[in-house]
Amino acid sequence: MTPPAILVRRFFPFIGWPRITLASVRADLIAGVTVSLVAIPQALAYAQLAGVPPLYGLYAAFIPTIVGVLFGSMPMLSTGPVAMTSLLTATSVGVLVPQGTGQFYAYVTMLAFLSGLFQLGFGLARAGVLLRLVSHPVLMGFINAAALIIALSQLPALMGISTRQSQHLLLDTWNVISRPDLVHEMSLAFGAAAIVLLVAFRKFAPRFPGVLFTVALATWVSYATGFAGRGGRVVGDIPLGLPALVVPDLDWVAMRALLPAAFVLALISFMEAMSSCKVIAIRKRMPWDENQELVGQGLAKVAAAFCQSMPVSGSFSRSALNVASNARTGAASLFAAGAVLLTLLFFTRYLYHLPKPVLAAMIVLAVLNLVDIRALRQAWLASKDDGFAATATFLVTLAFAPNIQNGVLAGIIISLAAFLYRRMRPNVSIVGLHPDGMLRDAQRFNLPPLHERIGAVRFDASLYFANASFFEDAVLRLQRERPEITYILVAAHSINDIDASGVETLRNLAQRLRESGVTLVLSGLKRKVHDVLERTGAVAIVGSANIYPSDQAAISALRGRIGDAGE
Repeated sequence: MTPPAILVRRFFPFIGWPRITLASVRADLIAGVTVSLVAIPQALAYAQLAGVPPLYGLYAAFIPTIVGVLFGSMPMLSTGPVAMTSLLTATSVGVLVPQGTGQFYAYVTMLAFLSGLFQLGFGLARAGVLLRLVSHPVLMGFINAAALIIALSQLPALMGISTRQSQHLLLDTWNVISRPDLVHEMSLAFGAAAIVLLVAFRKFAPRFPGVLFTVALATWVSYATGFAGRGGRVVGDIPLGLPALVVPDLDWVAMRALLPAAFVLALISFMEAMSSCKVIAIRKRMPWDENQELVGQGLAKVAAAFCQSMPVSGSFSRSALNVASNARTGAASLFAAGAVLLTLLFFTRYLYHLPKPVLAAMIVLAVLNLVDIRALRQAWLASKDDGFAATATFLVTLAFAPNIQNGVLAGIIISLAAFLYRRMRPNVSIVGLHPDGMLRDAQRFNLPPLHERIGAVRFDASLYFANASFFEDAVLRLQRERPEITYILVAAHSINDIDASGVETLRNLAQRLRESGVTLVLSGLKRKVHDVLERTGAVAIVGSANIYPSDQAAISALRGRIGDAGE
């Protein structure tokens, strides 16, 4: 492929879709319609979660879906409103301005714009790797806490209770559950019935459009029983027509206040989209590019801002449904967006009597699928550092709710601190000769020293400024503990890289040990590391005769030296 063609495909990745045939159109149409039957009710529900009018959700499922699939790298990824992004939107903007105001809605579109710019910038700069600052344990801690927060935030709508939200979600939740006298019975009945129906469809008829059926049935029952007239909360009027393309109101003071939240939203929403892409790529054996996907997701958010909508992301559940429905190309998402377009043009009036408790039930069930306590347990089993980071993220996210972005930031700081600490204090083992002929941890395998005159250590990390002094301390400690040794062998095959600080440490060690009558010996150096030592003159100081290509060669030579010297 010529460079111009590569450039064109980078900016217009949909050119690389498989050739469209009659069979693929039929398959994509069926998949698109199937996804839309879930996407439309979810769009209404996630708009409620984000604290914006239902129309924002439908707009988010229309133009951003088209932009995301055209400019992303994974054609099977379904872009639109999702639970986690909606929660982040509501909490991030809610701490700045009250919900239900024009200013709140303006800030929501501004948040979509800023988070989109972050993702677009990272994608164009080919810097997608920088968004991997969130480790898997931190992400799992955050998602588990956020799922619980989302479920608790829907209790008032589920029970038909009108409450004033404070800056403390747990206190708000207690105020709801401690006042059963305020429960609106019909609202609770609608919510409970919706949960039962959705669970039943998911268990006994997973291929049936249970979400659409539940929404349609609840809307009809609401209309027939006069639910709205009896104090129940319904979706209400949704204007017909297409979204107007409007430049977001870019107030500098508001933008500065939203920047941290926009970065966190860009980070978390892309992690969510990336997890979907990885699963699809494995299942469909399709390549994908994280930087191109960042461009697609960023443009989708920017498009959402220009059509007066809310931040969007790749949906795991709808993408999985897309794949399960045998979608062949990204045209499936175009057909799904077409179904949303028809709804906007002709069918919004039929949503007037849709009870909000039913939307709350949909949200609760959707986020309960995100709860994965096993992931937290696995983090502890893998590493105490990871377990602590996951648990701390979970607790901080809950404690600071609704300011849940603090949980992510705390998790990133803890993870980076643990990462740096581990790199500063890597594993250093005193080693002995195992019966299999390899140098292994002497303490773990109960191995004797190589020789009474030889001490041996293995350094399991690259040698650089952050851990050079730790390495030096370990070698000198071995000398103090065994004053009879005349050779210290460093098994260096695990040292993949070395910087100027590491070189200087080796030079000083060799000279200091020589003054004490001890020779520093290196074995198994990587070629890259050996070249650095040679360029810097460290080989001359250590002595080329004291550098061996393998552990076995070093041991044999040192034993020979000791024997020749009659030691």
